Amino acid sequence: MLFSCAVFSQHKQLLYNYTDIPQSLLLNPGAEVNYKWHVGIPLLSHIHASAGASGVSVYDLFADNGVNFNEKLRRAVYNLDRNDYFTINQQLEIISGGFAYGNSYEPNKYLSFGLYQELDAHVYYPKDYAILAYKGNRDNIGRVFDLSDLNGKAELISVLHVGITTKLNKKWTYGFRGKIYSSLLNFKSTNNKGSFVTTEGANNFYNHNFDLDLEFQTSGLASLVDLDNDGQNDWNAKAVKELRKRVLFGGNLGLGLDFGFTYHPKEQWTVTGSVQDLGFIYHTKDVETYTLKGQYTFEGVNPLFPNNGSGQTADEYWQEITDNFEDLFQLDTITKNYVAWRSPKLNGSASYKYGKKVLKECNCTADDSDYLNEVGLQLFAIGRSRRPQFSVSAFYYRRLFSFLSGKITYTADGFSKTNVGIGLSSHIGNVNFYIMADNLFEYQNLAKANYASLQLGFNYIFPMEKK
Repeated sequence: MLFSCAVFSQHKQLLYNYTDIPQSLLLNPGAEVNYKWHVGIPLLSHIHASAGASGVSVYDLFADNGVNFNEKLRRAVYNLDRNDYFTINQQLEIISGGFAYGNSYEPNKYLSFGLYQELDAHVYYPKDYAILAYKGNRDNIGRVFDLSDLNGKAELISVLHVGITTKLNKKWTYGFRGKIYSSLLNFKSTNNKGSFVTTEGANNFYNHNFDLDLEFQTSGLASLVDLDNDGQNDWNAKAVKELRKRVLFGGNLGLGLDFGFTYHPKEQWTVTGSVQDLGFIYHTKDVETYTLKGQYTFEGVNPLFPNNGSGQTADEYWQEITDNFEDLFQLDTITKNYVAWRSPKLNGSASYKYGKKVLKECNCTADDSDYLNEVGLQLFAIGRSRRPQFSVSAFYYRRLFSFLSGKITYTADGFSKTNVGIGLSSHIGNVNFYIMADNLFEYQNLAKANYASLQLGFNYIFPMEKK
């Protein structure tokens, strides 16, 4: 289960500071805006899905290279570190739009708004759990298994947002975005402690000693589990209907804030920065928390297998073990409110623009035109429950034609050191279409990829008239 799931990341280095595309305002509300207004095509303005895994790929486990699968699995179990991670992120913009306002001669403010749905999950590799599941405790007598390795959270939310971008002068542009989060589903288990160790026993061969302080928090789940249904398909339909009710103010609510800036220290130099999702969700509805705390010792069951036609059958033996475990571990279910903090994201970049368009009639540059090329570096960080994750990207932007621009990135992060991505944005009439993909070198065999990403969308943009 750990190695077969797809893994996603929230890093959007291709979209960041790609100001031809309105959705770049979601990454930096202080990005520069050069159009009067825009509206996203509902459900098509921004579709994002990316996949990857730190430390392992599908190819590592299933390659036809003559290595036994059990050996591949053993390598993966032992080679992965407890700081390796599995993450899922997906976004779908439902509605979006924006318009410029301010003084009539040259509007200096831009109001953007929208509603999008997001799925985000992040689970650290539980190394000691995996070793125990793979190898068992027979060859690990006396080894203390660290139960704090279990660390992860997941959420399905909708985000209603409004942002204001202000161009202060030719050098400075800044912006803020307020968010209202509506949680559809939440799972959280990040503060686990405890240990498990097997020792030589006195009354039996072994003692199994547990020191437990485990907690699993959920909201929005219990009501789905309890839905009446006449089969799996009926339950699926009712669950989808229930989740739709929670999209806008129907679930647990929270608040968030983004802010960012763009600064030109010189005409051709640009410095940008932004912080996203400084916020929380307060879970008060449909909340259940499961806890398992205490110190326990399990000595096993002495089998009384039949020798003269009487005794204990194997089924009875295993049933007695099951009953003993149920009596030993007291799982408490409580309903208490809890706060789930969003994972804050930090972006920063520095870039240099050059090369203006050359006019054929005079073989000279157009002084009032934009630069055609831009090169730079971008940094990204995201806060996680155990430690922040970082990446760095080098990028090159080029305006190819009046209706088409492109961006190439090279990114090094926890997934890959050879991630090359490309993005294209077209403006045909007032219709904007963009598509972006990461880790292109691995597309010939996606099974080898630790990371892959795809973004696309459609907008209708009314450009700003040049004075």
